[in-house]
Amino acid sequence: MKKYEEEHYLFENIKEQIYPWITQSLVEPQALNGKMISEKDTPLISFVGDLMVLFVIKRGEETYEIIKDNMLPPDCDIEMLYRIACENLVRDVEFVIGNTMYGAFAILADGFHEASSLCFRHIWNVCVDKLKDDLLIMVPSKDVVLFAPASQETVVEKMKMHGEQAYAAANRNQISTGLFLFTQDGKELLAYDETKH
Repeated sequence: MKKYEEEHYLFENIKEQIYPWITQSLVEPQALNGKMISEKDTPLISFVGDLMVLFVIKRGEETYEIIKDNMLPPDCDIEMLYRIACENLVRDVEFVIGNTMYGAFAILADGFHEASSLCFRHIWNVCVDKLKDDLLIMVPSKDVVLFAPASQETVVEKMKMHGEQAYAAANRNQISTGLFLFTQDGKELLAYDETKH
Protein backbone atom coordinates (compact mmCIF):
# COMPACT_ATOMS: atom_id res chain seq x y z
CA MET A 1 0.00 0.00 0.00
CA LYS A 2 1.32 3.40 -0.97
CA LYS A 3 1.45 6.06 1.73
CA TYR A 4 -1.21 8.18 -0.01
CA GLU A 5 -3.56 5.18 0.08
CA GLU A 6 -3.37 4.90 3.88
CA GLU A 7 -6.41 6.19 5.76
CA HIS A 8 -4.20 8.72 7.59
CA TYR A 9 -3.12 10.28 4.26
CA LEU A 10 -6.10 9.78 1.94
CA PHE A 11 -6.48 13.10 0.15
CA GLU A 12 -10.20 13.17 0.90
CA ASN A 13 -9.38 12.84 4.62
CA ILE A 14 -6.66 15.50 4.77
CA LYS A 15 -7.60 18.11 2.18
CA GLU A 16 -9.63 20.22 4.66
CA GLN A 17 -6.61 20.38 7.01
CA ILE A 18 -3.86 21.41 4.55
CA TYR A 19 -2.28 24.86 4.98
CA PRO A 20 0.54 26.79 3.28
CA TRP A 21 3.57 27.74 5.38
CA ILE A 22 6.10 30.31 4.24
CA THR A 23 9.68 29.23 4.92
CA GLN A 24 13.23 30.06 3.91
CA SER A 25 15.11 27.08 5.29
CA LEU A 26 14.62 23.37 4.88
CA VAL A 27 14.17 22.83 8.61
CA GLU A 28 10.74 23.30 10.19
CA PRO A 29 10.97 22.55 13.94
CA GLN A 30 7.27 23.26 14.57
CA ALA A 31 6.27 20.27 12.42
CA LEU A 32 6.23 16.61 13.47
CA ASN A 33 8.53 15.60 10.62
CA GLY A 34 10.28 18.91 10.04
CA LYS A 35 13.81 18.30 11.27
CA MET A 36 15.15 17.99 7.74
CA ILE A 37 13.17 18.76 4.62
CA SER A 38 14.51 17.69 1.25
CA GLU A 39 13.57 19.45 -1.96
CA LYS A 40 13.70 15.99 -3.55
CA ASP A 41 10.72 14.59 -1.62
CA THR A 42 8.75 17.64 -0.47
CA PRO A 43 6.42 19.68 -2.68
CA LEU A 44 7.68 23.28 -2.49
CA ILE A 45 6.69 26.39 -4.42
CA SER A 46 9.26 29.09 -4.99
CA PHE A 47 7.47 32.18 -3.69
CA VAL A 48 9.28 35.54 -3.62
CA GLY A 49 12.99 36.23 -3.14
CA ASP A 50 14.37 33.21 -1.29
CA LEU A 51 11.06 32.35 0.36
CA MET A 52 9.23 29.11 -0.41
CA VAL A 53 5.81 27.70 0.37
CA LEU A 54 5.54 24.22 1.82
CA PHE A 55 2.38 22.42 2.80
CA VAL A 56 1.39 21.07 6.21
CA ILE A 57 -1.46 18.95 7.53
CA LYS A 58 -2.97 20.04 10.83
CA ARG A 59 -2.93 16.93 13.03
CA GLY A 60 -3.97 18.39 16.38
CA GLU A 61 -4.53 21.69 18.14
CA GLU A 62 -0.87 22.70 17.75
CA THR A 63 0.49 19.76 15.75
CA TYR A 64 1.39 19.92 12.06
CA GLU A 65 2.95 17.44 9.66
CA ILE A 66 4.80 18.48 6.50
CA ILE A 67 3.41 16.96 3.32
CA LYS A 68 5.96 14.83 1.48
CA ASP A 69 5.52 13.69 -2.13
CA ASN A 70 4.67 10.11 -1.12
CA MET A 71 1.65 11.40 0.84
CA LEU A 72 -0.01 12.80 -2.29
CA PRO A 73 -1.69 10.88 -5.09
CA PRO A 74 0.43 10.92 -8.30
CA ASP A 75 -2.12 13.09 -10.10
CA CYS A 76 -2.07 15.82 -7.42
CA ASP A 77 -1.37 19.20 -8.99
CA ILE A 78 0.76 21.56 -6.86
CA GLU A 79 -1.19 24.65 -8.00
CA MET A 80 -4.45 22.99 -6.97
CA LEU A 81 -2.83 22.04 -3.64
CA TYR A 82 -1.80 25.68 -3.10
CA ARG A 83 -5.33 26.90 -3.90
CA ILE A 84 -6.90 24.38 -1.48
CA ALA A 85 -4.38 25.27 1.26
CA CYS A 86 -5.09 29.00 0.87
CA GLU A 87 -8.86 28.42 0.91
CA ASN A 88 -8.48 26.44 4.15
CA LEU A 89 -6.41 29.24 5.64
CA VAL A 90 -9.02 31.87 4.74
CA ARG A 91 -11.73 29.65 6.24
CA ASP A 92 -9.91 28.83 9.50
CA VAL A 93 -7.53 31.66 10.38
CA GLU A 94 -8.42 35.26 11.09
CA PHE A 95 -5.76 37.80 10.14
CA VAL A 96 -5.88 41.09 12.04
CA ILE A 97 -3.77 44.19 11.51
CA GLY A 98 -2.24 45.65 14.65
CA ASN A 99 -0.26 48.82 15.33
CA THR A 100 3.28 48.98 16.67
CA MET A 101 4.33 51.72 19.09
CA TYR A 102 6.68 53.24 16.50
CA GLY A 103 4.24 53.63 13.60
CA ALA A 104 4.57 50.35 11.67
CA PHE A 105 1.95 47.60 11.56
CA ALA A 106 1.86 43.89 12.30
CA ILE A 107 -0.22 40.98 11.06
CA LEU A 108 -1.71 38.99 13.94
CA ALA A 109 -3.16 35.50 13.58
CA ASP A 110 -2.78 32.31 15.62
CA GLY A 111 0.97 31.96 16.20
CA PHE A 112 1.44 29.50 13.32
CA HIS A 113 0.19 31.26 10.20
CA GLU A 114 1.16 34.94 10.41
CA ALA A 115 3.83 34.50 7.71
CA SER A 116 1.24 32.80 5.49
CA SER A 117 -0.48 36.19 5.20
CA LEU A 118 2.01 36.86 2.38
CA CYS A 119 -0.06 34.44 0.27
CA PHE A 120 -3.06 36.78 0.31
CA ARG A 121 -2.74 39.64 -2.11
CA HIS A 122 -6.10 41.07 -0.97
CA ILE A 123 -4.69 41.80 2.53
CA TRP A 124 -1.85 43.79 0.99
CA ASN A 125 -4.13 45.47 -1.58
CA VAL A 126 -6.29 46.82 1.27
CA CYS A 127 -3.19 48.03 3.14
CA VAL A 128 -1.62 49.88 0.18
CA ASP A 129 -4.98 51.44 -0.64
CA LYS A 130 -5.49 52.66 2.94
CA LEU A 131 -1.90 53.87 3.40
CA LYS A 132 -1.60 55.25 -0.16
CA ASP A 133 2.03 54.12 -0.35
CA ASP A 134 4.17 51.13 -1.28
CA LEU A 135 4.72 48.80 1.68
CA LEU A 136 7.96 47.41 3.02
CA ILE A 137 7.32 44.07 4.70
CA MET A 138 9.45 41.94 7.02
CA VAL A 139 8.82 38.30 7.91
CA PRO A 140 11.38 37.59 10.64
CA SER A 141 9.59 34.48 11.90
CA LYS A 142 6.58 32.26 11.34
CA ASP A 143 4.53 34.30 13.83
CA VAL A 144 5.81 37.84 13.14
CA VAL A 145 4.99 39.91 10.06
CA LEU A 146 5.71 43.64 10.12
CA PHE A 147 5.04 46.30 7.50
CA ALA A 148 5.38 50.05 7.07
CA PRO A 149 4.72 52.66 4.40
CA ALA A 150 7.88 52.72 2.26
CA SER A 151 8.14 56.53 2.27
CA GLN A 152 8.31 56.75 6.09
CA GLU A 153 12.05 56.15 6.47
CA THR A 154 12.23 56.58 10.25
CA VAL A 155 9.42 54.07 10.77
CA VAL A 156 11.06 51.66 8.31
CA GLU A 157 14.38 51.87 10.21
CA LYS A 158 12.62 51.14 13.53
CA MET A 159 10.74 48.27 11.89
CA LYS A 160 14.02 46.80 10.61
CA MET A 161 15.45 46.91 14.14
CA HIS A 162 12.28 45.30 15.53
CA GLY A 163 12.37 42.65 12.79
CA GLU A 164 16.02 41.79 13.44
CA GLN A 165 15.29 41.44 17.17
CA ALA A 166 12.28 39.22 16.44
CA TYR A 167 14.43 37.11 14.09
CA ALA A 168 17.12 36.66 16.77
CA ALA A 169 14.51 35.81 19.42
CA ALA A 170 12.70 33.30 17.21
CA ASN A 171 15.69 30.92 17.09
CA ARG A 172 13.67 27.89 15.86
CA ASN A 173 11.03 29.65 13.79
CA GLN A 174 13.21 32.13 11.93
CA ILE A 175 12.33 33.04 8.37
CA SER A 176 14.18 36.14 7.10
CA THR A 177 15.64 39.54 7.96
CA GLY A 178 15.18 40.65 4.35
CA LEU A 179 12.68 43.23 3.20
CA PHE A 180 9.89 42.66 0.71
CA LEU A 181 8.06 45.32 -1.26
CA PHE A 182 4.36 45.35 -2.06
CA THR A 183 3.82 47.95 -4.76
CA GLN A 184 0.88 50.30 -4.82
CA ASP A 185 0.82 50.48 -8.62
CA GLY A 186 1.53 46.91 -9.69
CA LYS A 187 -0.07 45.34 -6.60
CA GLU A 188 2.67 42.74 -6.46
CA LEU A 189 5.03 41.37 -3.84
CA LEU A 190 8.72 41.62 -4.68
CA ALA A 191 12.03 41.00 -2.98
CA TYR A 192 13.37 44.43 -1.98
CA ASP A 193 16.96 45.29 -2.72
CA GLU A 194 17.90 48.21 -0.49
CA THR A 195 21.01 48.95 -2.53
CA LYS A 196 18.85 49.89 -5.53
CA HIS A 197 16.68 52.38 -3.65
